[in-house]
Amino acid sequence: MRRPISLDLRIPIRLIVMKRFLLLYILVSLVSCKAQNAGTAESSEQDADIVLIDQDNYSGILEYDAMVIKDTKSLNKFYSKINRTRKPGLPVPTIDFSQNMVVIICMGEQKGGGLPVLSKTETPEDKMIITVKIPDYQKNKSTSEIITYPFYLYKTPTVLKPVSFEKTEF
Repeated sequence: MRRPISLDLRIPIRLIVMKRFLLLYILVSLVSCKAQNAGTAESSEQDADIVLIDQDNYSGILEYDAMVIKDTKSLNKFYSKINRTRKPGLPVPTIDFSQNMVVIICMGEQKGGGLPVLSKTETPEDKMIITVKIPDYQKNKSTSEIITYPFYLYKTPTVLKPVSFEKTEF
């Protein structure tokens, strides 16, 4: 006849089972994090010296617009425009305009999400072209149908050349 397991042995068995479940949970969590990062590979094309400073899903600007700001007064004017309907408004970022300039991309009406990818190209005609690659939402039907009017504010080193924008889809 079998003897029942003593109470002293039940506790270590429960601990072993709990440790295995905890280990399994940690492994599943790590694998799922790597799967999420795989979808952001396209945004790695962004130039290293173009840094995203601020963004929001509502700018109040209904059409696509791209602009360069090289002084604090213009930046404050832009923020006063987007903060018209906000209480409290978004804080104006502090930028050292002696070394940096600001690139603002207002996307207009968008259905879906995704960051634009910016890259700089200098031309021989003493001009700088910033290419704005915008995600094509028609390709991916799984995106939400929420309508937003996002803006993105980037900081980049100041250039003395005139800057123009080229909009493409990816």
